[in-house]
Amino acid sequence: MSNIIEIKNLVKKFGDFVAVDGISFNVEEGTITGLLGPNGAGKTTTIQMLLDIISPTSGDINIFGLSMATNRQKILSMMNFSSPYVAMPGNLKVWENLNTFARLYNVKDYKNKIKELAKIFDVESFLPKTTSQLSTGQLTRLNLTKALLNSPKLLLLDEPTSSLDPDIADRTRGLLKKIQKERGVTILYTSHNMDEVEEICDRVIFLQNGKIKDDGTPADLVKKYGHTDLNDVFLTIAREEIKN
Repeated sequence: MSNIIEIKNLVKKFGDFVAVDGISFNVEEGTITGLLGPNGAGKTTTIQMLLDIISPTSGDINIFGLSMATNRQKILSMMNFSSPYVAMPGNLKVWENLNTFARLYNVKDYKNKIKELAKIFDVESFLPKTTSQLSTGQLTRLNLTKALLNSPKLLLLDEPTSSLDPDIADRTRGLLKKIQKERGVTILYTSHNMDEVEEICDRVIFLQNGKIKDDGTPADLVKKYGHTDLNDVFLTIAREEIKN
């Protein structure tokens, strides 16, 4: 499989603080890769650089074999992002938000596309509602609907099942795995739910103090650290970060 994401010696500094410290990794096409670590480990900063929201201090980002530095528009047209912590305009109705994003993404036959995704993520019942009236769980599902409007080849998901009821979260994970398998979407996935990560991710990358601490399949990392599950691995790495 070819690499969809290729990161080399990526560094981001904010003044004297080094948020991301020379990390290098690849993400293979058609896989779900977890980007994990305690708060402050560098996950969000890395995602923001992949989205070109912030610029690296140094290092290279290549996505779809293209340099982000020189092919920003083309790269971003083939990817999307979902986070419950990024708000849509609250004064618009849900369908108005989806229509607006679909048109921004130049989605063909966008009305039918919205209907299709609204059914998949069970947002049909609140399409007429004002977005500010939605619960956090409903907003999470709305964000996922928005993120798939342009049929992205690469999907960056930040805590995609946070605030969802357990049954809806389970259904959402199932949908993401189905979408990844049927459409060949490559997914980079951040979460603090290690049970979820073990279930959905083919591979995980652990960040610690802005550096890559470890990298491998969930099963291999559990075995390496001598634990019974990935949550214990996460706790081990988090405690090391506190000590350092």
